[in-house]
Amino acid sequence: MFKRRTPKTWIIWFWHLLWPAGGWNRAFEYIKYRLKRLPDSPKRIAVGISAGVFASFTPFYGLHFIIAIIIAKLLRGNILAALSGTFFGNPLTYVPIGIISLNIGHLIMGTNQPASDQTIEIFIGAWNDFGDNLVALFVNEPTTWERSVVFLNKVFTPYLVGCIVPGLLVSLLSYYLCFPLILAFKNRRKNVIFKKLSKLRNRNVDR
Repeated sequence: MFKRRTPKTWIIWFWHLLWPAGGWNRAFEYIKYRLKRLPDSPKRIAVGISAGVFASFTPFYGLHFIIAIIIAKLLRGNILAALSGTFFGNPLTYVPIGIISLNIGHLIMGTNQPASDQTIEIFIGAWNDFGDNLVALFVNEPTTWERSVVFLNKVFTPYLVGCIVPGLLVSLLSYYLCFPLILAFKNRRKNVIFKKLSKLRNRNVDR
């Protein structure tokens, strides 16, 4: 119905993925604004936010919304708050989350962590495996998943194990930070609404 006069190029689209048009500060302010006005209890909203934050630590990129919804359902948190909480994972935080999770994962599993350049090569190898095997399905050639197995053992599994500790810590921290803030905002909003209603009643009585 409404179309942009100048359609976004893929370069602009990718740049806005890394840096929103109004900046990350404006994006976070908007999310905060929407969270404060969710029609639910402060506890359920805070639980939902923490569920989304934890989901953003997992290595299941592209599925964070689904994971956040599942966790929020299990913990009886607010679904919309959980979806908003996943924005904790963004291009500014993915790298530190990945590094911390990999370090902790290899430490827990007692395995040697590959160097950063080797990790990149493992990623590329797994991606090439996927592309080569996809082509092999159409040209009737044998498929091999050796590089994908290396990725699974040296990157994905340590990441999955290691993300649990920082994910739980940060999600709990987000709950204990958000709950009192949301509670205070909702109480203040109730007081403002109550005062406005009282003024309207007093005016009607005077008439």
